[in-house]
Amino acid sequence: MTKPHSFDPTILREYDIRGVVDDTLTRDDAYAVGRGFGTCVVNGGGDQVALGFDGRLTSPDLAEAVLEGLMACGLNVKRINMGPTPMLSFAIRHLDTGSGIMVTGSHNPSDYNGFKITLAGKPFFGEDIQKLGKITEAAQYADGTGSVEDIDVREDYVAVLAQEHQPLRMARVAWDPGNGAAGEVLKMLCARMPGHHYVVNGIVDGTFPGHHPDPTVAENLVDLQNHVRENECELGIAFDGDGDRVSVVDGQGRILWADQLMVLFAQDVLQDDPGATIIADVKSSQILFDEIARMGGVPTMWKTGHSLIKAKMAETGSPLAGEMSGHIFFGDRYFGFDDGLYAAVRLLSLLERQGMTLAQMRDRLPAVCNTPELRFSCSEDRKLQVITEVEARLSDASADVSGIDGVRVNTADGWWLLRASNTQDVLVARCESHYESGLARLKQDLSEQLTQSGIEAPEGL
Repeated sequence: MTKPHSFDPTILREYDIRGVVDDTLTRDDAYAVGRGFGTCVVNGGGDQVALGFDGRLTSPDLAEAVLEGLMACGLNVKRINMGPTPMLSFAIRHLDTGSGIMVTGSHNPSDYNGFKITLAGKPFFGEDIQKLGKITEAAQYADGTGSVEDIDVREDYVAVLAQEHQPLRMARVAWDPGNGAAGEVLKMLCARMPGHHYVVNGIVDGTFPGHHPDPTVAENLVDLQNHVRENECELGIAFDGDGDRVSVVDGQGRILWADQLMVLFAQDVLQDDPGATIIADVKSSQILFDEIARMGGVPTMWKTGHSLIKAKMAETGSPLAGEMSGHIFFGDRYFGFDDGLYAAVRLLSLLERQGMTLAQMRDRLPAVCNTPELRFSCSEDRKLQVITEVEARLSDASADVSGIDGVRVNTADGWWLLRASNTQDVLVARCESHYESGLARLKQDLSEQLTQSGIEAPEGL
C-alpha cells in the first residue's frame, strides 16, 4: 500500500499541475501524480498511457517518478522521451493510448516544472485535477504490475508536419525555439522542407541561456528579429519552452500577435469550410471577430485557457481556435490540439498559396491601436474580488459588459478587458481602439476602475 499524499495547494492549477522544483513540487509529488492519474485511467477502463518530457534539467527525473506511479497502477506506459508537448499529443493518437502525461514547465522559468495531462482523448483540467488530489489524499489507488516501452515517434511526427508544407518558392525563414523542447524536431523538420532555414537558440538547454522561453513577451523576440534582419529572411517564427505556442515576426521585424495570425488562418480555413465556427479567447482583438464574420464565419468569443478552448472546440465542431497567448488549435486537417510547429507550417503554406510575404499580408490587416496583454500582481484572495467589484460598478452604470471571462467592456471608443488569471496571482488587462485618443480614454476608464478597488494601475495604462 502507498501512503496518502497531499500536494502543496498552489500546484493544482486550473489547466495543469505546476510548481517550483524542490520547493512546491518534488519527486514524491511526481510519483503521486502518476499514481493518481493512473488510477483515473484504470477506473475509466484504460490500460495504457503515453509519457513524454521536455528539455528542462529536472524533467527526466520527474518523468521517471511519474513512470513508477503509472506502472504501480498496472498500466502499459509508452514512453516517447524528450520532445515538445504537441509531440506527446500526437503520440496519444498515433500510438492509440487515449491518455498521456507530459512533464513540462511550459514557458515558465527554469526552476519550474509540471504536468499537462490528457485522459481518454480529452483535456484533464479543473475538477479533474482536484479529483486527482483527492485520490492521492485518500490513497485510493489502483494496484498492478505495469510495463514500459520506449518508442521514438519523432520521425512519424515530423512526417505529418512536413506533409502540410506546400513549397512553391525558396523562402528564407528564421526560427527560434528558445532552447526549448522543440529544438530537435525543428531541426528534423527544416531538413525536410525546401528553402533557407536559419535557427537561433536551437540547442535544447533547460537553463534557457538565450532568453526566457516565452515568445509572447516582445523582449524575448529580439534574437529572432536580429536573425531575420541579418539573414534577410521573409519572416521569423518562435516557440515557447514546450513548443505548443507560436509567435511570428515579419521581414521588417514587426511582431504579429496570435490574434493577427488568426485572421490569416481564419481566411484560409473558411475558404474550404464556409460558415464554420471560429473560436478565440476574450483577450483577442475585436478585429479578429469582425473579420471572421465579414468572411462568412461564425465568430465565438470564449474563456482563456488551452483546456477550455479545446473543450469548446469539441462542443462546437470548430475547425480553428486560438488564444492571444499563442496557442492555436487546428481541427481542420489536424487533430485539434495546440501545436506551434504545425501552426508554423500552415503559415508557410498559406503564404505560398497566397503568393505574398507576411509583411504584405500584415499591411492588409485593418489598422488598430491597442495595448499588449498587461499582467500585474494581485493576491490569490483578492484577484476575484476585484473582478466582482468592477463588474458590480459597471452594472450599476448600465455599461455594455461581457462576463464570459472577467469583464470585457464595450464603449464608443472600443473595448477594454480585466480578468483574473487562472494560473497565477495576477490580473490581466487589455485595451483596443481604432484611434489613439480613444485608446487613451479606454486606458483611463480601466485605470479608474482599478483605483476604485485599491489596485495600482500597471505600467502601460
